[in-house]
Amino acid sequence: MSAEPSLIIRNGTIVDGTGADPVEADLAIAGDQIVQIGEVAARRGVEEIDARGKLVTPGFVDIHTHYDGQAVWDNHLAPSAWHGVTTAIMGNCGVGFAPCKPADRDKLVELMEGVEDIPGPVLHQGLKWQWESFAEYLDVLEKLPRDMDLGVLLPHAAVRVYVMGERALSLENATEEDIARMRAIAADAVRAGAFGFSTSRTISHKSLAGDYTPTLRAQEEELTGIAMGMADAGSGFLEMVSDWDQPDPETEFAMLRRVIEASGRTAVFTLNQRHDRPHFWRDLLRLAGEAANDGLSIRPVVAPRPIGILLGLEGSQNPFSGTATYRSIQDLPLPERVAAMRDPAVRAKILSEDPVKSSTFPLIHRISFSKMFRLGSPANYEPAKDQSIAAIAEREGRTAPEVAYDILLEREGRGFIYTPLVNYANYDMSAPEEMLADRNAIMGLGDGGAHVGFILDAGYPTWLMSYWGRDRARFPMTDVIRRLTSDTARAAGLSDRGVLAPGKKADVNIIDWDGVGFSDPYVTYDLPANGKRLMQKSTGYEATIVSGRVTYRCGEATEALPGTVVRGQR
Repeated sequence: MSAEPSLIIRNGTIVDGTGADPVEADLAIAGDQIVQIGEVAARRGVEEIDARGKLVTPGFVDIHTHYDGQAVWDNHLAPSAWHGVTTAIMGNCGVGFAPCKPADRDKLVELMEGVEDIPGPVLHQGLKWQWESFAEYLDVLEKLPRDMDLGVLLPHAAVRVYVMGERALSLENATEEDIARMRAIAADAVRAGAFGFSTSRTISHKSLAGDYTPTLRAQEEELTGIAMGMADAGSGFLEMVSDWDQPDPETEFAMLRRVIEASGRTAVFTLNQRHDRPHFWRDLLRLAGEAANDGLSIRPVVAPRPIGILLGLEGSQNPFSGTATYRSIQDLPLPERVAAMRDPAVRAKILSEDPVKSSTFPLIHRISFSKMFRLGSPANYEPAKDQSIAAIAEREGRTAPEVAYDILLEREGRGFIYTPLVNYANYDMSAPEEMLADRNAIMGLGDGGAHVGFILDAGYPTWLMSYWGRDRARFPMTDVIRRLTSDTARAAGLSDRGVLAPGKKADVNIIDWDGVGFSDPYVTYDLPANGKRLMQKSTGYEATIVSGRVTYRCGEATEALPGTVVRGQR
């Protein structure tokens, strides 16, 4: 052992992140590196952790988060940090805050507010805008110590607005000159440390005013030009979300494939089972597999369960938040709002009004009650079809809105309605299971830092372990850990982490496998401007270690903040 250890983890079950069989051993850390695995001699004065009966794994790498705003003001990137994540890649879905001219700041805030449900007042107070270029944004992020490392993607929407201004917002095609400028910006960003660039081609991504994301109709030449910017810099991957209907999945995927072939880069894309087209995701899985067989890395990123909205009185949306009467009381403190809603006259008025007509999120208010369920306590993410609000209403001889109304008032207004948006067309976990069974698929899409008022999926690592690895025993524990560590690290181009081995970065989780689980979701008011967000604690994480320093013990933060900005390969 070349260096004296600063921390020794003893007697643990080493799960190294490669998928290899576990071994009982000690693990020694010196500074921010692992220096020995095996039997480590005692060292006087060195901190030790007894991990007997516990798993010792690499820290988790999450490649799909949206901490672009929170990372500017917050040392603690919860909830992801509570769920074993030690490195997060942000800037996904084409949205972010750099590059940005001063005159365009409000435009990017409005887009982030609409696409990722991060309230404008939170962003306006929290962002100090001490940057214009992407490189300057990384420099600002680097000044704030954190509880995890961050990698950043260059967001296409920001680049497009920076280069094209109002023409980008009008969804005009980029000119050759525009594309050349975007290519140069992409090259400079990757040289500064960007892990790649992200783009969105889905109509569900809109600004708060309802305008489509500026990247929606970007032509193949534009995407190729930006990818060539990454090629110029010699690094970076493309992250894309799409509806896959321009005009069909095969045509859209062929376009992406040509971009990757031309640039020599790699790509990842969001893959879900849409409820209106419940089978076409298999076509995309097949196309990605064919690309892999041809030596092209175009990998799907999948969720381990349905992506679901939590509708509640404390969240940003509920089935009645678009009605005039509810809007008249929505700013009351929760106890007063609950009391008002229990008034028979108020109840009758809310139930009689159209929630879609004046809704800021009409998509939510058009969701069928057959796809809404009582979340319950403990939270049930796998409800049966006969547990839907529509089914309950039919059995009890009531209307579905009446049932939903009463669920919202449960637990003194803290009850949630769970609404799977994707991956639950069959009212079971068969789609996520089949996606996860594909070894080319990457586990992700937890969206940590985003959708703070109605989606809470940043605990996906905990779900993957507890549901698929332990309770269902569908996937081996060693493979579950591999998918959270070396697989995601490799996809992001991170070669120094994701595996427990001498010389690798000392990012480590110590896990009580039998105790891994969740608390119930709850709302806390801890964002700038007293903004609220959904949160969910984890259980079973005995310790999380970043760069050799313990950042969390039994779910509680220590004073250590060793996390920094990770610069991509140059």
